[in-house]
Amino acid sequence: MRPHRAFVQELQPEVELRGREAHHLIDVLRAREGDTLTVFDGKGLEGQATVVRAERGRVLLHVGETWTVSRETPQPITLYVALLKGDHLAEVVRAATELGANQIVPILTQHCAVRELSENKLLRLRRIALEAAKQCERSLIPQVQPLLPLPRIEAVEQGFVAQPGVSARVRDYYSPEKPTALLTGPEGGLSEHEVQFLEQRGFTPVTLGPRILRAETAPIALLSLVTAAEGL
Repeated sequence: MRPHRAFVQELQPEVELRGREAHHLIDVLRAREGDTLTVFDGKGLEGQATVVRAERGRVLLHVGETWTVSRETPQPITLYVALLKGDHLAEVVRAATELGANQIVPILTQHCAVRELSENKLLRLRRIALEAAKQCERSLIPQVQPLLPLPRIEAVEQGFVAQPGVSARVRDYYSPEKPTALLTGPEGGLSEHEVQFLEQRGFTPVTLGPRILRAETAPIALLSLVTAAEGL
């Protein structure tokens, strides 16, 4: 059985956890004094910790040995994903964290049915990224950025945009030695003008197969072609 895993802002000899992390350890994982667990700071440092005191809303840890670890892709991967209906964006953030995205950027496109991302929802997406990073033992926590209008996307060194009706495949163009940007559109798809704009910014339109994927499936399929398919 894998040891429990907790996020801490900074690894120090003595660490106090409160709020969600303390609640999860005490009420969900039933951690007690003397239990050992792994702690990580989301920046590439991990350590072994022992529970010194566990009481409602508060856990005191003693951190012993620490070490650096990397379970990240050779180069950073940014996933641009259009705003989606319902809770689909949360599903994308969770899966994208597991698949190795370093940064997730919600974008506003012409055909987005949802037009804004509230501060509360953004904070929730960031909590989901944190929880997913704990579960899959990421060494870094992906950044979930505020909403970005598509025209403000900057030029990229290597980018791929999922687009029905094209024949180019990711594997024919992808280089693991370059930073990568991936982009998928909303339920209504991207306009022809938007795709042309993205091509000018360095994105290559690629196929995800002959079937039309749902807007929440496409970003995970595209990301999988890079990380899972390449063993990253």
